[in-house]
Amino acid sequence: MTGAPRTLVLGMGNPILSDDAVGIRLARDLKARLGELPNLFFCEECSVGGLNLLDHISGYDRLVVLDSIQTRGGEPGAWYYFDATRLRDSQNVNNIHDVNFSTALELGRRLGHHLPDDSDIHIFAVEVEDNVTFSETMTDVLEARYPECLEEILQAVRETL
Repeated sequence: MTGAPRTLVLGMGNPILSDDAVGIRLARDLKARLGELPNLFFCEECSVGGLNLLDHISGYDRLVVLDSIQTRGGEPGAWYYFDATRLRDSQNVNNIHDVNFSTALELGRRLGHHLPDDSDIHIFAVEVEDNVTFSETMTDVLEARYPECLEEILQAVRETL
C-alpha cells in the first residue's frame, strides 16, 4: 500500500436514545476539530449492527469506532480504549440475523471484503448512564463530562492516526 491508510471514523449510536448518541456526537465534533486530512473519512451517524456494518466499513484499512457502553459500576463519561483483537472471544453465530461485531468482521473477511485487521480497528467506548430513554439530549452527568471526554478522545485519536 502506498500513502496513508484509508481510515474511517464511525460514530455509532442512536440520536434519539439519550446517552446512546454520544458516539455520533463525538464523530461530528472530531470531524470539525480534525478538519480535512488525506485518506480520513467520516460516517458520523451509524445505527446499524451485525452484518449491516460491512456496508459501512468495507474498503478501509483502519477503523476508529466511537460508541457508548454500560458496565456494572461504570462512571458516566469515563471512556475505554481497545482494539478488535479483544473481541475475538465473543465470536459465535447463534443467530445469523443478529451477529456480533467480531463475527461480522470474520464473515466479511471470508466473503472477500477488504476490512481492517483487528489490530487496526480502534474502539473508543464512553460509559453512559441512560441509553434507553427516548431523548435528543444526553443526561446531565454525561453532558457535564462531555467536553473533557471529547478532548481526551481527540488526543487519543490523533495519536492513532
